[in-house]
Amino acid sequence: MALIETQLLTKRYANGVTALADLTVDVEPGIVGLVGANGAGKSTLIKILLGLLAPSSGQARVLGLDPMADGFKVRALVGYMPEHDCLPTDVSASEFVTHMGRISGLPATTARERASEALRHVGLYEERYRQIGGYSTGMKQRVKLAQALAHDPRLLLLDEPTNGLDPAGRDAMLTLIQRIGTEFGISVLVCSHLLGEVERICTSLVAIDGGRLLRSATLSAMTEASGVLAVEVDDDGVVDASAALAGYLTERGRDVRRDGRQLLVNLTDESVYDEIRDGAAELDLALHRLEQRRHGVVELFRSPAPDEEAHHGAA
Repeated sequence: MALIETQLLTKRYANGVTALADLTVDVEPGIVGLVGANGAGKSTLIKILLGLLAPSSGQARVLGLDPMADGFKVRALVGYMPEHDCLPTDVSASEFVTHMGRISGLPATTARERASEALRHVGLYEERYRQIGGYSTGMKQRVKLAQALAHDPRLLLLDEPTNGLDPAGRDAMLTLIQRIGTEFGISVLVCSHLLGEVERICTSLVAIDGGRLLRSATLSAMTEASGVLAVEVDDDGVVDASAALAGYLTERGRDVRRDGRQLLVNLTDESVYDEIRDGAAELDLALHRLEQRRHGVVELFRSPAPDEEAHHGAA
């Protein structure tokens, strides 16, 4: 069974803004990235999946349940980490996470035990009795994650979990999310506009733009090898080694362009490898790097060139 299924899901707000437009997608178990620019419709989708917001049309199902008809059941099976700071400042993390466990239906004793366990998992066990108002931004983010874990959910919905964190804090949060998804066996939907972060930890991605689906696929399929070779050479006394090799290859009819220190060479046939090797040897250059480039997720959000648009239109 898919974690999440949507069929022609649309949400139009009263001010005329269309946040989601005919979104149809199935999300399989794993660590899944929901990616898109700010305003792409990610948070709206999460609120619909939780039963907190009614769609204008279309359908959504979470773990086989309709969020609008079975909202309480959905929220009992799903943990939610909101994007913005929404924590009470005058209670301890232990009190807050216990309270959220009780709201999710846990008995008092079980809620306290689960709160302590969740806070230990996120690295706040020693600080669990401190008031949240004295926590750093990173610690507050961990409290939000702990409360999402407290009732032992089957699915976590994390809305911009690294929001407001410094690089070290982002790294720690991503490592923690990856651990939850791999070691705890809990599926995770990570909503983020930071593509590099989700590429690092996710097994699959759902990319949306302007409320519409761009692509849904495994990460390996989205970052498959391209038809371009990346080449770097060391100078070894040559004034511009890259330019020298580019000239050598261009004379032999190869399509070459510069990208910083590296050359990008179209892989039209296997003989290009031999020509790059021969050119480096003839020009007395040290070949530092030669590999086939892989597509990046960021390419999904780039506007196609005019010839690409014409090609897609013809298709």
